Amino acid sequence: MTAINPLPQLTLPQMLREQARKNPEKLALRQKDFGIWTPYTWADYYRLSRRFGMALFSMGVKPGGKVGILSENKAEWVVSQMGAGIISAVTVGVYPTSPTPEVSYVVGHADVEVIVCEDQEQADKILEAIEELPKIRKIIVVDMRGLRDYESDLLISFKEFEELGAVFEKENEGLADSMLDKQGLDDDALMIYTSGSTGKPKGAMITYRNVRAGGWAAIERLQITETSSVLSYLPLCHVAEQFMTNFGPIYKGSTISFGESIRTVQKDLREVAPSYFLGVPRIWEKLHSEIHIKINEAGGLRKAVYQWAVNVCSPIREKMPQEWSLIEKAKLHFFYWLVFRALQNFLGLRAVNLAASGAAPISPQVFQFFRVIGVPLVEGYGATEISGLVTAHNLSNVVSGTVGIPADIAEIKLSEQGEILLKGELVFKGYYKNEEATRAAIVDGWYHTGDVAQWVDGNLKIIDRIKDIMITAGGKNLSPSEIENTMKASPYIKECIVIGDRRKFVSALIQIDMESVSAWAEEKKMAFTTYKSLIENPEVFKLITGEVAKANKGLAPVGNVRKFHLLRKELDHDDDEVTATMKIRRSKIYDKYEAEIKAMY
Repeated sequence: MTAINPLPQLTLPQMLREQARKNPEKLALRQKDFGIWTPYTWADYYRLSRRFGMALFSMGVKPGGKVGILSENKAEWVVSQMGAGIISAVTVGVYPTSPTPEVSYVVGHADVEVIVCEDQEQADKILEAIEELPKIRKIIVVDMRGLRDYESDLLISFKEFEELGAVFEKENEGLADSMLDKQGLDDDALMIYTSGSTGKPKGAMITYRNVRAGGWAAIERLQITETSSVLSYLPLCHVAEQFMTNFGPIYKGSTISFGESIRTVQKDLREVAPSYFLGVPRIWEKLHSEIHIKINEAGGLRKAVYQWAVNVCSPIREKMPQEWSLIEKAKLHFFYWLVFRALQNFLGLRAVNLAASGAAPISPQVFQFFRVIGVPLVEGYGATEISGLVTAHNLSNVVSGTVGIPADIAEIKLSEQGEILLKGELVFKGYYKNEEATRAAIVDGWYHTGDVAQWVDGNLKIIDRIKDIMITAGGKNLSPSEIENTMKASPYIKECIVIGDRRKFVSALIQIDMESVSAWAEEKKMAFTTYKSLIENPEVFKLITGEVAKANKGLAPVGNVRKFHLLRKELDHDDDEVTATMKIRRSKIYDKYEAEIKAMY
């Protein structure tokens, strides 16, 4: 039996209004521009959102109309989303890293009428494809630099647009509130497009009831409170950042910070010192590699002390906190002050009460590393179609290799094949303009996730995607994700794509981590100029051979990588090798590197 959602029966924009009424002067948002943090109270947040919504309405955007946002995370992103929400329009986020064809597909498929662009680069993508986007009636640009001389009636600055809204609101006093009053939980809130790793992205329709359920799941599992603070940096067009930045915080009234850009995340983390933090596995792998590089650079006594601390604390951290003896607690305390406190400061995570990894499986070795140095890391599981987070560990019961226990409002079961099925208010409404895919995904009220799992001591353990599970020539089932994540625990391996289906043995395509391998090569006084020249050095091949052999020891013999090929370039979104969320497009990779794969067999 699932629990009852205790959050107010209000939509997200209605809850924003409620926070503005109850806590008008409390800090809601802050944004860093040119090194200076600009604060926004809840009253500011609601006022700016209202003006944006009124400007949309004055242009003819009606309830149910689609408003696109093509930008990195910033205050204008959430103000646009809440403004659209106030007039019951639907927000469609678009990845700012996407090339023009992908942007054009999503904006056109979603029937977007008005789009907010961050700057000239993003506005150019829309203007370049404008012939294919006949429904676009206005392009609102946050940063107008480089666009002043453009001759297009479609362009308007974000500031001007809000000023239009302020004038319209003054002439139509009470309109925003009356529109909000009519809003219901079953109204559409968002359209979130899937990554498109196996085909064209699909637009998942998320209602305010879904948002409210996803908000409570995030609040309950991630322990979000009124005093929580978070740095918003993962793309807001992804459901993971939506529940971190909007769903949970607006219902709870906590504070969101927007840094300068995705490139300044670590510096911003140190300044913000968030109380909770979500990272996708690649973020954790990158942070792990950076620490590895710093420790190697330090060398000598510092490296020896660090290794001593890790060796002593690793077996302690494998136990539950309630099982620690007084001596073990004293050791953790000693090494925290001697070594780990400085590492946590370097990461910007010393103040976190809870850190989470999600969106894809994380390597158990990387996961355990952060727990050893005292970062309270848990793993979670969720999906766009189930409104975000559905399971996460309890800090008092972290079972490594699992994704924790279900949120108390989530109804989960496993099918006979082990597929995760989910029912209830978390389940999305369906795919936009794709009834066939909706019928295949939701059967008798149960959402079929496509993920195979099993229960381990009440925690859910993800095996892999059903479609990705491989069967060797010998008839053995293999999980490529498990093998790939074990390999990626190495700080020198950035990506690993496993090949093994119907094959006599497992092989892999490997992309080195340029930063870590470069540092290693410089330390060895090896000459190189580019990524290609680096991987062509026989010493690098030897290095990766050693890392693969090390990783193989943690795998069953049938899952050992017997041969590998080092990729001569980094996988790229523009080359259609990865999605905007950096998910591997397996079929594309297999086709592109067919000759290299054949050579290994």
